Amino acid sequence: MFNGKNKALTFSYDDGVYQDARLAEIFNRYGMKCTFNLNSGLFSPENRWEYRGADCVHMPLEDIKSSLCGHEIAVHGAFHLDLTALTLEEKKAEIHKDKENLERLFGVPVHGMAYAYGAYDDESKAVIAECGIKYSRTVRPTHSFDMQSDLLAFHPTCHHNDEKLFELAEKFLSLPAQTPAIFYVWGHSYEFDGDKNWDRIEDFCKLMSGREDIFYGTNTEVLVK
Repeated sequence: MFNGKNKALTFSYDDGVYQDARLAEIFNRYGMKCTFNLNSGLFSPENRWEYRGADCVHMPLEDIKSSLCGHEIAVHGAFHLDLTALTLEEKKAEIHKDKENLERLFGVPVHGMAYAYGAYDDESKAVIAECGIKYSRTVRPTHSFDMQSDLLAFHPTCHHNDEKLFELAEKFLSLPAQTPAIFYVWGHSYEFDGDKNWDRIEDFCKLMSGREDIFYGTNTEVLVK
């Protein structure tokens, strides 16, 4: 199912901020794969905000290319707009332009997306499908590892700050190797700075790494057959 295995672990992180570089290094160290969802209209350190005292700054393109090499790049909207507040034509501009920009700038096909603010509607899903995007992630936790049929509104297992993260990890590890299962974790890397809990993702990766019955892949490698 997943490169010959039935269980898969995948990650999804949003916004293309400087903390992504540190997160990617952790993933690389433990053999994990992540999909980083980017806003191609915001590739500039001038785009910044604060989260619990932590500086959140968009990386320029050159730093993104060097820091996130080996992981997947996906759409997050050219300017991180709430799709449900846009007209049809505005939705198309926000999504189609981001996909076109990312494919041109990175020289790879882009198959996936994460909804900015987790906001979507049926019209948004139609626009996404129209431009060839195969899946898009919401922010609604399922606390499960079940396969899902609607990949254009794919619900993650949980956020990395979810109080059930490690409980779910132990449950996932105990599943029989023949049980089809996807553990999908999402978040924003700047949250680790603001929440002062980088050890949380490091401990999680350490616990989950090196398992012969788990496939570690990007969102596309796991979700798109």
